[in-house]
Amino acid sequence: MGSPLRVAIIGSGFSALSNACYLAKNGHQVDVFEKNNTLGGRARTKHIEGFTFDMGPSWYWMPDVFENFFEDFDTTVNDSYELIRLDPSYRVFWKDKPDDIPAKIEDLKLYFEKYEKGSGEKLEKFLHQAKIKYEVGMGDFVTKPSLSYFEFISLEIAKKAVSLDLFKSISKHIRQYFTHPKLIELLEFPVLFLGAKPENTPALYSLMNYADMALGTWYPLGGMNKIVQAMVSVAENLGVQFHTNSNVTEIVISNNKCTGIKVNNQIHKADIIVSGADYHHTEQKLLPKSFRMYSEDYWDNRTMAPSSLLYYVGLNRKVDGIKHHNLFFDEDFSSHAVEIYDTHKWPNNPLFYICCPSKTDNEVAPDGKENLFFLIPVSTELKDTDEIKETYFNQICDRLEKHTGTDIRPFIEIKESFAHSDFIAEYNSFKGNAYGLANTLRQTAVLKPKCKNNKLENLYYIGQLTVPGPGVPPAIVSGKIVANLIHQNH
Repeated sequence: MGSPLRVAIIGSGFSALSNACYLAKNGHQVDVFEKNNTLGGRARTKHIEGFTFDMGPSWYWMPDVFENFFEDFDTTVNDSYELIRLDPSYRVFWKDKPDDIPAKIEDLKLYFEKYEKGSGEKLEKFLHQAKIKYEVGMGDFVTKPSLSYFEFISLEIAKKAVSLDLFKSISKHIRQYFTHPKLIELLEFPVLFLGAKPENTPALYSLMNYADMALGTWYPLGGMNKIVQAMVSVAENLGVQFHTNSNVTEIVISNNKCTGIKVNNQIHKADIIVSGADYHHTEQKLLPKSFRMYSEDYWDNRTMAPSSLLYYVGLNRKVDGIKHHNLFFDEDFSSHAVEIYDTHKWPNNPLFYICCPSKTDNEVAPDGKENLFFLIPVSTELKDTDEIKETYFNQICDRLEKHTGTDIRPFIEIKESFAHSDFIAEYNSFKGNAYGLANTLRQTAVLKPKCKNNKLENLYYIGQLTVPGPGVPPAIVSGKIVANLIHQNH
């Protein structure tokens, strides 16, 4: 590497914060530009009358990825925020009665045995396979920039690739071990957020089951934004400059090279541009057509992960019968999946999720009150209205009442929603997606949008629409991959 470079990063989500830290550690002068008034991208917080709502991610999985990140900067997770493991990991509401999913493997095996004789031992074998996929997938494969097939052509990697089950669906893989519908749904649930039906998702992603059941479900006290604050602190200690309320409207180009960005009608010069903003938005809105890697037709033909209907609700009383994480599987899983991915309709009876962090954390709600975050996964091909949002809110309140005996509506102090139009307005999200591109085989690794622009030598992309894909840990990895690429190329 030569002299330090001036790097401008667009956006301040997890991938951008990770990228900023690694670039600054390598000695570069880094400026981060965030269009909103707070940092964290989708992991921002909403503070209302003593309630603190995580606006986006609420699951803390793959703790090793966070540990590795902080260790790279000579600190630890424990120095950065207080992390606790949830036990039970979450509660599942079936059509009949709810189940708590235990954190300890031995207890989990007994839980499986309750539904299917011999399935405890099968779970151990299933998770052993999933561990191999996790270690190979999160090691040799996920850390590659995926700019060329040649990155994966070596005997060692080829041998490891065989263990990844790339050409078998996770649906088929799970059914080779288990037959009880509850156990199958439980193992298929993480896939719902990967952006495709289980029958279209590679068995590679049983690594998510390993993350869930073996590595555990955790929670940083104070909420997910505590991770953002910790990463910002690392970045600032390395000299990174943050600029909020700084909307980037153009990537400035001269002689086939990026020379800077236009921010609030001012030009900020830079040697390298990294976009942590929505990839489609960056290409279609910030670049002239001749420098775009992908056409509008290309984007229209991508398979998108779901969007979400979100509700942030503050109650003036506690609610019995729910845990920190709650999955409502009291309606048909496959019907909802078809409505998300195939027919692109508003769902009739959607599965949904409730996060109630105030069960674990006294910081996120006033004394005696409850903090609730509702999420319904829905297709990206929809338009939301106030009437639709109200209809679905009442539907999920009815189902919560059915299972817990409590109608929360009379106790609501705070209620705000967030849907497609908000994802577009707040994050320039393509089609209002919440989770990026679906993790289908045809959108994996080298088949994802490239993390380097091949028409401009100093423009790079990070985040959920490029490698490795959606989710907080992959976003952190994405930032590191591109920082390493810049280090090698410049």
